[in-house]
Amino acid sequence: MLLSEVIEQELTQAQVAVLTGPSHAEEIANDIPTTVVAASAKRETAEFVQDMFMTPRFRVYTNPDVIGVELGGAIKNVIALCAGISDGLGFGDNTKAALMTRGIAEISKLGNAMGAQMQTFSGLAGIGDLIVTCTSMHSRNRRAGILIGQGKSLQQALDEVKMVVEGVATVKPACKLAKKYDVDMPIIFQAYEVLFNGKKPEKAVFDLMTREKKNEMEEVAENGSWQIT
Repeated sequence: MLLSEVIEQELTQAQVAVLTGPSHAEEIANDIPTTVVAASAKRETAEFVQDMFMTPRFRVYTNPDVIGVELGGAIKNVIALCAGISDGLGFGDNTKAALMTRGIAEISKLGNAMGAQMQTFSGLAGIGDLIVTCTSMHSRNRRAGILIGQGKSLQQALDEVKMVVEGVATVKPACKLAKKYDVDMPIIFQAYEVLFNGKKPEKAVFDLMTREKKNEMEEVAENGSWQIT
């Protein structure tokens, strides 16, 4: 279940909204311009949150797609772990760009299967949150990934970061959802193998790079976001 669904189940009178997006707390505290999204099934609820939090340095957009916003905000942490592992292995910008691009494609495919709106994943809760989490040293997920890529165990990485690394807890339910909805998410599956089954990161990269050939446009069209003419 999504956290919004848990809240709705337990607090049946609650008006639920999700506030998320590319927003490191350290930068918000220093009054650095930031934009986020407030998602709710009820427009009035989303706009209430928008009005409550809006300032000249903190801009809030609304979005009705709670599923897409929650998925983007959660699963991007797994991709950020992978981006950190890539950095720890000594790979460059090309590799990180590939991980981010293919990562948002995997998140979008799962979101489409679960009823999310595809436009959400090109917005703040999708590619926006993914960019900031994969590229910043504020990111606990990226920092933990760097340590794993450098050869440390998952536990050693967590002990060194000393804060919650959300992507670690997100991998298992992401894999379960992918299997439930019959969605191919190779990066997510390889992350699970590295984190929990002792697979070497270098082998995971090799397996990703040597999968069967794909046509990017046909693959996207099959999942409902673009149509080939």
